[in-house]
Amino acid sequence: MSKITKIDALEILDSRANPTVEVILELDNKFIGNSKVPSGASCGKYEAVELRDNDSNRYNGKGVLKAINNINKTIKENIINKDFANQEELDNYLIKLDNTNNKSNLGANAILGVSCAFAKAKAMSEDKNLYEYFGNGLTLPVPMMNVLNGGKHADNNVSSQEFMIMPVGANTFSEALRWCSEVYHTLKKILKENNLTTSVGDEGGFAPNLKSDEEALDLLVEAIKKAGYKPGVDFFLACDIASTEMWEEAKKINKEGNYYFWKTDEVKTKDEMIDWIISLCEKYPLLSVEDSLAEDDFEGWKKLTEKLSNKIQLVGDDLFVTNTNRLQMGINKNLANSILIKLNQIGTITETINACNLARKNNYTSVISHRSGETEDTTIADLVVGLNTGQIKTGAPCRSDRVAKYNRLLEIEYFNKNTKYYGKDILKEIKK
Repeated sequence: MSKITKIDALEILDSRANPTVEVILELDNKFIGNSKVPSGASCGKYEAVELRDNDSNRYNGKGVLKAINNINKTIKENIINKDFANQEELDNYLIKLDNTNNKSNLGANAILGVSCAFAKAKAMSEDKNLYEYFGNGLTLPVPMMNVLNGGKHADNNVSSQEFMIMPVGANTFSEALRWCSEVYHTLKKILKENNLTTSVGDEGGFAPNLKSDEEALDLLVEAIKKAGYKPGVDFFLACDIASTEMWEEAKKINKEGNYYFWKTDEVKTKDEMIDWIISLCEKYPLLSVEDSLAEDDFEGWKKLTEKLSNKIQLVGDDLFVTNTNRLQMGINKNLANSILIKLNQIGTITETINACNLARKNNYTSVISHRSGETEDTTIADLVVGLNTGQIKTGAPCRSDRVAKYNRLLEIEYFNKNTKYYGKDILKEIKK
């Protein structure tokens, strides 16, 4: 049993200079866990509620003092000096204490902070690495490294949100990270040579103005080649269309049911969107496409899944929001073949693990992911290893909030020689 003897929460800043929650929790054996909660910019409407103050006099309404107060008073009063046998027992207690289906009472940011802090303290009390606490996995993930930013993550004219490189041909994680760094620097040189900006977006990727999404993919292929690697062999590409944003933007111009690329003033119907994604997969070495269609466009998702599910990874982010009920719905309707996993979309460690387990049971892949508003917290690096999911999204090799996760994975690789890099195995899993 683990008795919680002390808990404190405070308001800190995330990587976008917005407030977020930090929790420090101590057990009766004096082990202390510290957690810093991330925040998203592009959020699905079915996500658990991130509680904000909406006080225009502080942080433009984005303060989190309500969530802090909920931890320091309500949660503290109910869990202090109580024994919790394991993670699931604590998390279920917090869910019941909140007593809503979307954690809108206490706030998912408040609940997650406590859940993660407990996990860290509990792991230390059991003399385990955090990844060992999460599971029996020893797989180091393939980075889905976001090196070109667009959409809500950048102030440029690219509507799609992320363009990523995946070093599947590397033999070790450290080699994969080196390859990505070399491609990233090569891409920067190419942008400079073409008089394109090398300023970066929220996740550390470059954010130039481009003619089209295709130009972004062309730049990645060029960078991979000029860095000395082979597209489709050493590296594959991935992208996050973040199409729910386009679906919502279409409503604003009376084009409901369509997709509006608001930064380039282009409208696509559902079928045109599907045909466009298929054409990208035919033209480029794309291995994974996230949020190809909107969170409620089930008809479109079903059509796309029927056409591409045996060729590439179709990742549901807004579609599933790390929620087992949404994922089960997708499984029943045959929507997508992969789920993006974000801790703060659901709000507890236990529910996150349950989503990964349900995905695995139904032959869906899982991609552990950061948020665009991040902190130096490295929990997801341990989570991806412990759960054996084999893929991680945590931005470019730039900005310490992103690099911290990569460095944690390097540490795990260095100190545990039994780990294995997922690498080429990803091709077998996605194209099975």
